[in-house]
Amino acid sequence: MIEKLYVSNFALIDELEVDFGPGLNVLSGETGAGKSIIIGSLNFVLGGKADKDIIKSGCDMTEASVLVYIENEEVKKELEGCDVHIDDDNYILIKRTFNRNGKSSCKINGKTATVSMVKEISSFIVDIHGQHDHQSLLNPKSHIVMLDRLCGDELYKELEKLKSLYGEYKIISKKLKEIDMNDKDIQDKVELYKYQADEIEAAGLKKGEDAELSERRNILINSVRLQENISECLDSLYRGEGSAIENIGNAIYNLESISNIDEEQKKLLESLNDAYSIIEDVVKSVRAYEDSMNNDPEELNEVEERLQTIYDLKNKYGGSVEKVLEHLDKVNEKLNIIENSEALAKEYSEKKKETEGKIRKVCAKISEIRRNTAHMAENKIVNILKDLSMENAVFSIQIKDKEGFDENGIDSVEFLISANKGEKLKPLSKIASGGEMSRVMLALKNILADVDNIDTFVFDEIDTGISGRTAQKVAEKMIGVSKNHQILCITHLPQIAAMADSNYLIEKSSNNGSTKTNIVELSEEKVYNEIARLIGGAQITKATLEAAKEMKIMADKLKEN
Repeated sequence: MIEKLYVSNFALIDELEVDFGPGLNVLSGETGAGKSIIIGSLNFVLGGKADKDIIKSGCDMTEASVLVYIENEEVKKELEGCDVHIDDDNYILIKRTFNRNGKSSCKINGKTATVSMVKEISSFIVDIHGQHDHQSLLNPKSHIVMLDRLCGDELYKELEKLKSLYGEYKIISKKLKEIDMNDKDIQDKVELYKYQADEIEAAGLKKGEDAELSERRNILINSVRLQENISECLDSLYRGEGSAIENIGNAIYNLESISNIDEEQKKLLESLNDAYSIIEDVVKSVRAYEDSMNNDPEELNEVEERLQTIYDLKNKYGGSVEKVLEHLDKVNEKLNIIENSEALAKEYSEKKKETEGKIRKVCAKISEIRRNTAHMAENKIVNILKDLSMENAVFSIQIKDKEGFDENGIDSVEFLISANKGEKLKPLSKIASGGEMSRVMLALKNILADVDNIDTFVFDEIDTGISGRTAQKVAEKMIGVSKNHQILCITHLPQIAAMADSNYLIEKSSNNGSTKTNIVELSEEKVYNEIARLIGGAQITKATLEAAKEMKIMADKLKEN
């Protein structure tokens, strides 16, 4: 639901901020007051086309933002799929600017976005009727989704079956394709796989071997330096004159003499004896390490060659010993498949045929449900259109078989309309009249009201060429939709204005040679005045005011039912 619209320097608008409520929001005003500018600014911020003419004269840039409350869980998932984060309060803020250099800037929740991104997420939030932007029902791709929602749980159960079967079908088809090769292909594959398997197996790789060899190579390369360090270490600890062992031995001798006289110093003697033992252990370990040293250049060559072999295999098959071994497993699996290809091909072909048969049955059931629902929907829509003074309108939900099937079945769905007697059925996007377009959309929204995830509908020009009883019917249909959705409607009909949950007056004023458009929410008393103006024109009389109050009271009673 759109809760707030902010606009600055847009056409005749200096700056305005308006809060919209749930249900039916009616925008009215005198001809030329700028009603279309309000819808134009909303269309702009939601990703519509922009040119320099929308920028207020004398200004360098226009700006608009819209605060939207998102309640529908499916819409939240769609937006999150578009990488739009919805805060804990379920709000998103869309902001757009446009300057005279033709540069447009968009942000969603403060994060930079492209116009196409804004337009995409807006398609889940708002339908604007009267202009050909943001109209989900004008996109034939959305028609099957709308029809399926009308079909309800009966269809969705079958679609779940189809989804599962279609997943199996794709896996079987993929496996069958892998083994469905001609003789030359098979031979080439076998030779390649065998070569790769033999090469890897001959190497006898072990996990972590390359790391161990690298460490060993480092030791062999530095063996001379290591031996020098070992020799000096042993000289310092044991072999050299004045070594640690010799000096600590002398110290122990002297401490023994001291402790014989002063027994309290025996603890020092014990500590020094421990140190002597530790150094003896270190000397043994260093001497053993010295004995293990190998300066054999052949070993270094062998390590280098082994590392090169491992490097070559890693370079070919995945970058690590683990990846090379994984590749070996895959190659052996493919060889096994090829060796058993004839039997497997027969097995998978039978599975594919069996699964396809099951899919065709489910698709037939799905198609039957869709066609039955489509027939009922067509009748309902035609009846609504008749109420809306489109007596000769014909509405058709065309369902055709497409080539093959997918997880949605075998059906191609498109909504078609013939607005006037003698006209051929044509796509909704071919409707020429804005008023007819809006009434068709209103009829569709009436039957889709309970299943349409889009929360806000904007109707412009919906009252073109209608009055009296038809106007009353249009108002009643709007109320039906507004029970589950927010509607923003520009109108000059008192019947629609009287049905509003919130009324807004769009007015134009001139001052010091400049003209500007503004919008204000009307109090209850001013609502009566506006309805009276719509009934009788600019001059509000006592009679028109009484008629306005009566119309409003009757509308409120009708809404309660």
